[in-house]
Amino acid sequence: MSAPRDGIRDQPAGRRVAVITATVFLVALCLRPALTAVGPVLPRIGADEGLGESAQGLLATLPLLAFAAASPLVHLGSRRFGMERTVLISLLVLAVSSVARSYTGAAGLWIGTVVIGASIAVGNVLVPVLLKRDYAAHVSRATGVYTAFITGGAALASILAVPIADAVDWRLSLAVWGGLALLAAVVWLPRSLGASAPVAVESHETTAVTVWRQPMAWLVTGFMGLQSTSFYLLVNWLPTIEISNGISERTAGVHLFLFQGFGLIGGLTIPRLMKNPVSQRAGAVTASTPILIALLGLLLAPDLAVLWAIIAGLGQGAALVAALTLISLRGRTHHETTQLSGMAQSIGYLLAATGPVLAGTLTEQTHTWHTALITFAALSAVQVGLGVAAGRPRPMR
Repeated sequence: MSAPRDGIRDQPAGRRVAVITATVFLVALCLRPALTAVGPVLPRIGADEGLGESAQGLLATLPLLAFAAASPLVHLGSRRFGMERTVLISLLVLAVSSVARSYTGAAGLWIGTVVIGASIAVGNVLVPVLLKRDYAAHVSRATGVYTAFITGGAALASILAVPIADAVDWRLSLAVWGGLALLAAVVWLPRSLGASAPVAVESHETTAVTVWRQPMAWLVTGFMGLQSTSFYLLVNWLPTIEISNGISERTAGVHLFLFQGFGLIGGLTIPRLMKNPVSQRAGAVTASTPILIALLGLLLAPDLAVLWAIIAGLGQGAALVAALTLISLRGRTHHETTQLSGMAQSIGYLLAATGPVLAGTLTEQTHTWHTALITFAALSAVQVGLGVAAGRPRPMR
């Protein structure tokens, strides 16, 4: 068999390999809509279900807690069933739970939200590993495209949430994204059926020092956690923050779309820095700084909300690519990369889970968003510092 080209391994040659391999980006398209559709209609959910700001923040946080709980376990399912089959199962669960969340009562709203988070966690952990395997020669570029699909799906859900809720209700505006997950599962099925059976992990992988004991792994995890914290703060509360400043609900939804849309641009441009080991530190810092600027802007000049939404979007898209690229590059083997991905996303999303709840609680206590914005601007400054440390071109031991 001829040597693989363009970093793609273990796949047939030609056009068919490109199509089959690229289905991973359709999976990426499904990893955020079930979450980002919530923010624009969160006040309606609160009104219908009798939820205050703290409870609404908890509802927005539950998927992140599920990420944290499920992420370290994903490698076990991957070892047992293989990565492709594990992703297929997660897509089917995501499709069912998206509908159940909307139409099975108050209990279904909460339980369905948890299951949605757990199913998305599988893709969060395994897709970066699949990218490293299938696009070994172009990890940063493939990660940028992957992030563009994530951001595109998130932006689409954000801009359509309010119009669908206006036309029907908020329940359909959330449930409709289960159809996208089902479509992705159908397209993914041939790849899942064609995947080879999982094999035993090589001895040098099983005897390696666990990533949980490696300082670089903790630096990457901290960077991942803080960029996720600011993202989920803004994706859930940005419309509410703007509405509190006199901006209409529909305009705030458009601004959230811009936040997501410009994240796509940020995610596609930052790989130029991340692909070079020498410039990875500059890439991580460049990605983090706009988030700090935007949070300070929302605090000091709220009338320029659209500008801060755009700047924050550029930073968030770039920061996610930087975080995922660091995960892919710091792991020496596929198994170690899976472990690092699980660790970074478990601890990282556990940290991120405090964001929406903390912001809601601070606002409920102080009756203003100023304290929350100051707090999260400070955390973004810490993220810049972690970018300096985690961006050092040094693999894990």
